[in-house]
Amino acid sequence: MRADKQPCGYRPDSTFVELAVEVFAMLADATRVRVILALQDATELSVNALAELVGKSPAAVSQHLAKLRLARIVVTRQDGQRVFYRLENEHASRLVADAIFQAEHSLGGTPRHHHQDRVEE
Repeated sequence: MRADKQPCGYRPDSTFVELAVEVFAMLADATRVRVILALQDATELSVNALAELVGKSPAAVSQHLAKLRLARIVVTRQDGQRVFYRLENEHASRLVADAIFQAEHSLGGTPRHHHQDRVEE
């Protein structure tokens, strides 16, 4: 069967539903969400740089990065003894952005992302 003729992944009976749930479970952690937000605008960052950006210890961030790496959300590049991380693709970043947009809706009123003149933080 050709790849472009495979069943759509958006159906309730899709074989991708369980995998999607695993992705959501992987993102159900504030530190991991912060790491993804930190990486979305960076080419790549070291563990120490990420730890500083997310306000956690390098050891804690390293553990979260290991899980994100196993889930193929981040990839690494080694330079000597230093390891640099970047997002594998834009999908996790988009999921996090959409979750934040949904969170803004839960506060009531008109969310910032609906304002034409919004300023990104």
